[in-house]
Amino acid sequence: MSIQSKYICSECGKEFEITPKLMVCPICSQKQKDNKPLRGILEVKYSADDLFDIEELIPLEHSWIPDLPVGFTPLWKAEYLDDGHSQLYLKDDTGNLTGSFKDRASILVAAFAKKHGIKEIVLASTGNAGSSMAGIAAACGLKATIFLPKTAPRAKMVQALQYGANVISVDGNYDMAFDLSLEYSQKHKLLSRNTAYNPLTIEGKKSVAIELYKQIGDAPDYVFVPVGDGVILSGVYKGFKDLLQFGFIKKMPIVVAVQAEGSPAIHDALKSGQFTKCSADTVADSIAVDVPRCGFYALKQLQKFNGQSVLVSDEEILMAQKELSEKAGLFAEPAASASYAGYKKMKKAIDKDASVVLLITGTGLKDIDSATKKIVFPKTSIKSIKEI
Repeated sequence: MSIQSKYICSECGKEFEITPKLMVCPICSQKQKDNKPLRGILEVKYSADDLFDIEELIPLEHSWIPDLPVGFTPLWKAEYLDDGHSQLYLKDDTGNLTGSFKDRASILVAAFAKKHGIKEIVLASTGNAGSSMAGIAAACGLKATIFLPKTAPRAKMVQALQYGANVISVDGNYDMAFDLSLEYSQKHKLLSRNTAYNPLTIEGKKSVAIELYKQIGDAPDYVFVPVGDGVILSGVYKGFKDLLQFGFIKKMPIVVAVQAEGSPAIHDALKSGQFTKCSADTVADSIAVDVPRCGFYALKQLQKFNGQSVLVSDEEILMAQKELSEKAGLFAEPAASASYAGYKKMKKAIDKDASVVLLITGTGLKDIDSATKKIVFPKTSIKSIKEI
């Protein structure tokens, strides 16, 4: 048995060897336009001459993967969530090393860097990807340089700095940070971990689909995914596509892209067929993007596999966050809570016996300022129990 992996362009289909120097298709990337999603996104293509272990579906040897608490996260039912569905599951990624789903991509990028002798990784982030890469890099003896919008939640900046990252504050939004980080990585010939731009970000995030298959024994009927750039969505699809290709599952689940009303680019494109720039404004900072860098690829998957999308308001997101905390004991950040908000909005149209998975992608401790919008602090302090 032998397994081979190559990059394949998601647009033109041309194949390439996997190297640190190649990030996007050199042909299709020439069609790149300003304020549009990335062109020429590469995905990893696998071929095998025999059946193989599902764990082999990664593009480098297992010996390079650091032994860190990333992935293999719990899938559990919350007994007191008022849902009416017998098979509503929470895929809880708050317990990853840095408290974020983004660790799934970071650990693969770090392993790739170690294999190729690369000492520094560069990326732009609204917060989670940056703190994730900073933590994983610290655990792997690597340096992380992060371009972070100055509006990023303070807790996420503190987390990245605590890990020892070189944090560069950007006087602008995520899209500006993305462009500046690419310029920096190209100038200094460093490895970019930028979402979608580095193919391994999609490949790392696909691990959640493989875990769901192993935990459920099949593909679930529905997966609700918080969506900003579209890379987690793309990773979910990539994982299930690999499982389909090699016969582990027989069907693709219905994947629902949940977006904030203030950052609706992929939802709007699914309805209209084209991307128009928006000015993102939402409490869910992790899914706030003007230009979804993985937009074309994510849209293609949604269209091909009959995916769906739904918009949720900031109020619905914050209410979902509070309900997850009060009824499931799960404190998720706003972006992670969006998956539950989207489910609540669509649940009447879902069969009550369908298996439904909500991706919970980050801990609420990353953004406590947003959480304070729905809680009431004690107005007074006491010195004696008689004062109650």
